[in-house]
Amino acid sequence: MNMPAIRTITSVLLILVASLAAAEDWPGWRGPRGDGSSLDPAPRHWNGATGENVRWKVPVPGVGHSSPVVFGDRVYLATCLPDDEQRVLMCLDRASGRTLWTTPIVKSPLESKHQLNSYASSTPATDGKHIFVSFLEVDGRLVDAPNVGAQRKITPGTMVVACVDNTGKVKWTVRPGGFVSAHGYCSNPVLFENLVIVNGDHDGDSYVIALERETGREVWRTPRKHRTRSYVTPLIREIDGRNQMVLSGSKRVVSMDPRTGKLLWLIEGPTEQYVASMVYDGEKFYMAAGFPTHHVMGIKPTGEGDVTDTHVAWHSKDVNCYVPSPVVLDNWLLVANDRGTANCFDTQTGERLWHERLGKHYSASLVTSGGLAYFTADDGVTKLVKPGPKLDVVAENPLGEYTYASPALSNGQLFIRGEHHLFCIEEGRQ
Repeated sequence: MNMPAIRTITSVLLILVASLAAAEDWPGWRGPRGDGSSLDPAPRHWNGATGENVRWKVPVPGVGHSSPVVFGDRVYLATCLPDDEQRVLMCLDRASGRTLWTTPIVKSPLESKHQLNSYASSTPATDGKHIFVSFLEVDGRLVDAPNVGAQRKITPGTMVVACVDNTGKVKWTVRPGGFVSAHGYCSNPVLFENLVIVNGDHDGDSYVIALERETGREVWRTPRKHRTRSYVTPLIREIDGRNQMVLSGSKRVVSMDPRTGKLLWLIEGPTEQYVASMVYDGEKFYMAAGFPTHHVMGIKPTGEGDVTDTHVAWHSKDVNCYVPSPVVLDNWLLVANDRGTANCFDTQTGERLWHERLGKHYSASLVTSGGLAYFTADDGVTKLVKPGPKLDVVAENPLGEYTYASPALSNGQLFIRGEHHLFCIEEGRQ
């Protein structure tokens, strides 16, 4: 073999090795960094109705807004089988979408909930060996709904967290505490070192709790002062040698030590209820919320104690965001308004650069790949936006069915849970 041919083969091998090294799993809520970002290239064009660039499309039994998670050659998904009152964890083959196993986790009556919630909204988390998932278990009792405008009866329940191994066998199940909310249930497990951390914000004795990953044993529990329902998933970052776990909810924004649950700093307010997860760009945390008033904040991460008056870098009230989590790309913060509009903020100044309608309604959180933000509306249309001082939509892709779950990106593939199917999308597929 001549030298040019050897050099060509070597170059191809190096490119393949680099590509494999860069490939990322999507192991939990909002991906490997918990902020919706993917370092992998992702599909930019598809059509779920015609099959363009759809590698596979498989029916998903039951109902749920749980997002898919991806690890290696497997995809995991939580769902509810309403007729059987079963909440289950599914494992699918990544290459084909074939179901490998289905494991029942909770059997109980269906809980009361908001019309935009589901009976299986919590996204699993996995470390490649075990999968951790959370549901609500109710016993059929009815109580007066706390913290609502119009009085009604709702079903109180108990949070259930389960650990399942890669064969589908339940390793442990724990019930960390009660949970009551007129909006229903969602708590996405977060993995940190040897811990599984879950947020128990609700309209009662609220808490954030850490469980030992191997056994489910409680390691720490931090009560939540204001005892108000919220559905935020914690975001963990190491900043100046200090681990910080930040989340909004229960009428405040807080940073906690993820190893101990100790409160590091807090910002009171700015509203009552929160759903969207926070993001971080290496300089500031960004929070988008909520109900009954709406806010976007840039927050300096270096404080101690009550930093309400000192560490809010900027604060915008000119946006109606609540459920979808934002993304940050370079100097741009992109926020989806539930009612179908998109917003772009300058991360340095907090100036809103544009505010444009992109869809009818947004439930899914945003994701990013290749410098683009993916806005997936409830009607299944995903618009790819290049951030900048003016709106720039570079692609528009229909799914062909409604979707309320957030997408997952991994190794050149996009996974979207529709109302009835799970789609694996990959460029070059017909």
